[in-house]
Amino acid sequence: MAEQHSSVMHSAVMARCPRCGEGPLFRQVLVLRDQCSDCGLDYAFIDTGDGPAVFAIFILGFLVLGAALWFEFAFGPPLWVHMVLWGIVTPVFALGLLRFLKALLIALQYKHKAEEGRLAR
Repeated sequence: MAEQHSSVMHSAVMARCPRCGEGPLFRQVLVLRDQCSDCGLDYAFIDTGDGPAVFAIFILGFLVLGAALWFEFAFGPPLWVHMVLWGIVTPVFALGLLRFLKALLIALQYKHKAEEGRLAR
């Protein structure tokens, strides 16, 4: 099978294999598969660490806090409305953002052949 390289953004948005762009990366929402179901790429090399979570915290914190402040000053709802609204919106956006960021970092790691640093081969 000839290797076709998928674009980084396509792989990230669609959560697909970084090599072929076809096989799904995840079994569930955020559980990484062992290998690509289409091209057979072994995902053992993947190590995104805490990167997706750190980026998601900063991005989501900025967006949710800004939206909550705007909502408060524009409408002045009772506290329980904030608790219900942001208690539902935040986790939903967090899962979507984490999935995208994890897939993005995986695609970038594959594209740039990133691996653990070593002093000698």
